[in-house]
Order: sequence, then C-alpha cells, then structure tokens
Amino acid sequence: MERPNVLILMSDEHRYDVCGFAQNTVVRTPNLDRLAEGAVIFDNAYTPSPVCIPARQCMAAGQYPRTCGVESFGEDLEPNYRTFARIFSEHGYQTAACGKLHHLGLDQMQGWRYRIAGDTEVAVSYYRKQSGDGEAVYQFDSRLKWDDKKEILRAGSGDPVHAREDRLTVEGCRNFIHGYFVDSFYDRPKREEPLMLYVGLRNPHYPYIASQELFDYYLNRVEPYTNTAPSAHPFLGRCSNCPPLVIGGEVTMREVKRAMAAYYANVETVDTQFGRILHYLEEAGENLDDWIILYTSDHGEMLGEHSIWEKQRFYEGSVRVPFFIRYPRRFAPGRCRKNVNLIDIYATLCELCGSPAPEGLESRSLTGLLEGRGEDWLDETISQWGGRNLMIKNGNLKYHYYGDDGSELLFDLEKDPEENRDFGREPGYEEQMAYFRRRREEIGF
Repeated sequence: MERPNVLILMSDEHRYDVCGFAQNTVVRTPNLDRLAEGAVIFDNAYTPSPVCIPARQCMAAGQYPRTCGVESFGEDLEPNYRTFARIFSEHGYQTAACGKLHHLGLDQMQGWRYRIAGDTEVAVSYYRKQSGDGEAVYQFDSRLKWDDKKEILRAGSGDPVHAREDRLTVEGCRNFIHGYFVDSFYDRPKREEPLMLYVGLRNPHYPYIASQELFDYYLNRVEPYTNTAPSAHPFLGRCSNCPPLVIGGEVTMREVKRAMAAYYANVETVDTQFGRILHYLEEAGENLDDWIILYTSDHGEMLGEHSIWEKQRFYEGSVRVPFFIRYPRRFAPGRCRKNVNLIDIYATLCELCGSPAPEGLESRSLTGLLEGRGEDWLDETISQWGGRNLMIKNGNLKYHYYGDDGSELLFDLEKDPEENRDFGREPGYEEQMAYFRRRREEIGF
C-alpha cells in the first residue's frame, strides 16, 4: 500500500473554540483554517487528561493514564515504551520530532529517530535535589509555578521564553525539511522514504504575554465569557492550587481582557509558525494533498470561565481540544460530532499507514468516522486526572467522579452547554447515573 507522509502539528493549552474553523470570529488563524477546509474536523475531541504531561504521554502510548502509568504531572513513560513513534520507526518510517514532547524520564527519544528541540526541552527536569543524608530525594520544585493571579496581573506585551523557543523549533524544522527533501549540498535527500514529522509548539500556554502589535489588536476585541460564577464544588471551584479569580473581586475586567488578548495573540502566533512549516514543505516541492496532516492540542485553557484559569478541570474549556485530520486523497472534508480522544490518534495512524498496532492499546481507529460511517462507533470517551478523578462523556452527557470525597456530577451539554447545572440528582436521569456508575467501576475507579 502507499505509505503517505504524516505531519502532526500540536500546540499547547489551546482551547477548542479559539480557532477560526471553530466559528470564532475574533481570532485570526488563516493557516489552520486553510487546512481545516480540506479536513474532517472532530468537534467533540477530548484529552485523556487535562494536564500537559499525562495528555502527551497517553497520546504517544495510545492508552489512558492508569494503563500507561502516567497519571500526574512529573511522571513519564517507562523507557522503550511502545509509542506510535517507535512502531513507525520500526516499520519503515523516518520519524522526526521538533519541539515540545515533554518527556522527563531517562528515555528522551521514546522511539523518534530525529529530535529537534527548541531550546531547553530535551532532558528538562522540574525536580530538585533535597538536602539530607543517604539516598538522594527529588521533589517537585514549586518555585517554578506562580499563582494564577500573578499570571493575570502581569499579562501584557513582551517576548516570553515560549515564543523564543518556538521560533528555534520552527527554524530547526526548516533545516530538517531542507535536508530531508532537498539536500542540495550533499545531494542525499531521503524523500523516497516515508516521513512522520511532528511539530510541537509551546504557545499559547501561559504566561499571558505576547507581541505588542498582536496584543494591541486583540485588547479591545476580546470579550470575557459570560459564565464566570465559580462552582461550589471543592475541586471544580475551590482547588487550592488555582482558586477562582472573580471579576470585580480578585481581578478587574480590564486585567481579564489583557490576559485574554495575550492568549488570542499567541494563538495567532502559533498559526503563523505553522504556516511557515507548511511553506517550507511546499518550498521543498511537497504537495500537501499527499500528506496526512493532523492538528490538535494537549488540552484546553479555562480562560476565566467559572473564574478559573489554566486547565486541570473536566469543564469543556479545559478538557476539550481542537482536532482535525486532513487527507484529501482519501477523505472528503466534513465535521464529526462523535466523542473521540487524543489516544485514538495512535490506532488511526497505524491503520492509515500500514503499521501494525501493538496489543494493549485503548486507542480506537477513527477511519470509519473519517469515511462518514459512525453507526458502529461507541459515542463515549473518558479523561482522568491525578489517579483519583474521572470524566466519562457519552453523547451529550458528561459524568464527573472525584475520588477524594466520592462526589459525582452530571452535566447535560444539550440543555446546559455552559455547565452551570448538576443534573445528577434530578428526576429523569436515574438510568443514566446508574450506567455511568457501572462504567466507572469497570474502568477501576
């Protein structure tokens, strides 16, 4: 079978609804929108965990956090894990990862043949040695994390480290593309060998700092979300790590708009960087219609909804991600409303590219959905966080379980898309709650 080249574009902490192809009329994302016009857009795509490291490692492993052993920030896959990069590397593909992968363990490659880092990504550690006798003990360095209020108050214009590292990532990717497809100096291009190319950027992840020009453009255009009332739930609304920041209380309306403007500006910056990658490929003589091109993010950003910033919650703004697959040689453009997950990328790429999928995956191939066939698809997906908390989404219903206190919530997104109302104890939902409890026990929570 034909073995197409694969391009995986990934941003960091990008909300599902801050894209032009998601009908957002304020943000400017022309390059992603151009790709999306020829793609199948998955409107209900979810992260396996609303935190950077578990999300990325689960996507690489094709498994949920509890299965692959990465349930919290700071953990990593075991060395030589059967990632999709390793499978493709072992079965005829050249594989190159540019930018952020977020590995912290001993195996910094995890199956990729080439590794082009932006700056400090490879072998980065968020842990420091603690003083004491005997064996060294490493603990998470909390000095690296400012509280959310400080992030909001310092929002504005500048040149944060993420933007600088992304520029280095894109420049390194440009050099790799030239060497792989052109190589006019040594004249040894590898273009006859199929390539899987991954480009992972750090923006629009906070800090909420962006270029002056783009920051100024968005400052008077962004509008805060209307559902800003914090939840009374102890985790959704009262988490000690990132407590709610109420407009008119802890922060002002203007401060919120400044943070949102910087975030939107960084989304546009990401789009521009991805546009450069597409240009470099076309400049090297590649026809993008021959490629499988996939775009997504590891998780979302609350961006002030329910007075919450960052991620970690099972609210839509945090757990839902932008996602499309473009392969016009085989699939007509369209939109899919079924519930899917980032872990499904693994089995999908294996099927499309003729690489054997290993045993033990929880990933499901999206090929049928890409072809417009959804009748046999179980319209359900899950997300986990911290080894104790679970979300199950089936159709429009979204069930939460929190292991610390055993609390449950049920949101009906058709009746309440802003997730303000708990339907779990309301009449008419008894059968659905019984189903979710059975599923929770089957999953092991």
